[in-house]
Amino acid sequence: MTYRRWFVVGAAVAVVGVLVAAFALVNGTFSPRAYVQDRYSRAASRDIGREATAYTSSKSPTTVAEELTDAWKPSDRYTDSSGVYLRYDDDSVVILPIAAGSVILLEDMDTAHPRYHSTVGSYWGWGRGNSVRGGGPGTGK
Repeated sequence: MTYRRWFVVGAAVAVVGVLVAAFALVNGTFSPRAYVQDRYSRAASRDIGREATAYTSSKSPTTVAEELTDAWKPSDRYTDSSGVYLRYDDDSVVILPIAAGSVILLEDMDTAHPRYHSTVGSYWGWGRGNSVRGGGPGTGK
């Protein structure tokens, strides 16, 4: 009987795994970066060096941000008159207004931090995570 129970549990786990993989394939997104790459037009002329890859949309920055955050919840979000700034674990997505809609900039957090810190300040939660010192006696000292 014990072997049969493990077989049923294993089969159930396999079915759930297949369903999750199928959902991801149908949606075509495994990350916020992939979501943007799949849904918006590449605009290499708007790239910022090698660090920030640009895409465009005919939709407003607010609409693009709503679409993206409905699919992928950001760690932090900051919005002002200059645009919408989304922080994810490894990536930033910055959505700025242009005459015909929005430019969407994808960038690693390593380079996004210094670029956007003067705009987003503490709203993006800089310093949270592994870089935070403290946590108890003798930690991070």
